This record gives sequence, structure tokens and C-alpha cells, in this order.
Amino acid sequence: MSTEPTSLARLSMSLPAELFRQLDVMVEERGLPSRSQLIAELIRHALVEHEAMTRPDDLLAGTITLVYRGDRGRVRQQLAQTQSEYLKEVISSQHVFLEDDQSLEVLLVQGPATRLKELCDALRSIRNVHQLQLVTTTALLPPLHEQDDVPGTQTTAATKRTSDKGIAA
Repeated sequence: MSTEPTSLARLSMSLPAELFRQLDVMVEERGLPSRSQLIAELIRHALVEHEAMTRPDDLLAGTITLVYRGDRGRVRQQLAQTQSEYLKEVISSQHVFLEDDQSLEVLLVQGPATRLKELCDALRSIRNVHQLQLVTTTALLPPLHEQDDVPGTQTTAATKRTSDKGIAA
């Protein structure tokens, strides 16, 4: 799904007056040049959500944002354990402490839509997780490792380029 339109198509639509007013307010608050730009963004989000539901095996990339309270129980330990069970999907994580012993954690994820949904459900089931949101895109991260010709081994792209030049890696 490309974000750069190669050609444009015109769409005419009717909205209830209050919804139209709210749309204009949102365009102005975001400083967007037109309603069309906002509507295109909203449609892209809806299409990604739809694709995740209708093609659960397709790969998606995105973020999972969590807000949780860490003062009771073993929340951080349970979150780390759950993330370790999804090592292929969790690319990285960032954690910051908030006020009142709350924490904000953002996970960079990539994998089949069904696995990402399972990960979210597992994280949501942890006591004291107050908010969780998955935001996805169909654009993927480039491969982090390339498969070498030897079964069971992996090399990074940089190592492969170096070894292809005849330099010991």
C-alpha cells in the first residue's frame, strides 16, 4: 500500500453538518492544508485495520503502546516474560517512568497480524495494565538478518557484504 499517490481520484461525499464541522476543526487543529489529506489518513488507518482482520497471516509492522502501574505485584517481570515469548515479533522496547508509579512502554513490533493480536491479548491480561493500543502499517521493516547458504546460520547484511569482497568477517 503506497502512501504516495501516482494519480488522484475525486470523491464527493455528504456528511451530517456537525460531523463536517468537527472534521474542519480537526483539519485546522492539525494544521493540515485540506480535508482531503485528513480523510486520506483516516482511510489508510481503516484499510490497515481491515487488512489485519481479513488477512490475518499478512505481515504488519507497528507499535504497541502500554500504560501500566508498576507499584503492585510483578507487572514489569510479567511484561518482560510475555515479550520474551514473542521474540520474533518484538523488535525493541522503550520504557519511561511516569508520575504516580505509572510507566509508559512502547514496543516496536512486526509479524503476522494474528501473532500481534495474540501478543496484545497476552499483555492486556496482565494485571495493572491500564491502557494498550496497537497501531500497525503494512509497510515493513527491512530484514534484520539475511540467511546464509549454511543451514541454521545467519549473517548480517554487512557481514555478508564484507565476506563477499573476500575479507574475513
